[in-house]
Amino acid sequence: MSYKNAEDILPRELLRQLQQYADGTCIYIPRKAENRQCRGCSPAYREELLQRNQQIRHDRRMGLTTRQLAEKYHLSEKSISRILREGNK
Repeated sequence: MSYKNAEDILPRELLRQLQQYADGTCIYIPRKAENRQCRGCSPAYREELLQRNQQIRHDRRMGLTTRQLAEKYHLSEKSISRILREGNK
């Protein structure tokens, strides 16, 4: 997500109205429901997760415990267990 200057993209009247409510603050404008993408829909993101999960399985084969894996990858032990279980299928 990148920031845009409201002066560059909004009509002056709308900008004046927004300033009445949020003068000088950063606000987030959510996407329309029909334009939202589900989390993890990007092919690059899915590939990144596949590689991470393969590395987790490799590290497990090298002797790391579930707790160590959770700390290393900043995941819960339950998530690590799920990833390891899915790899056995």
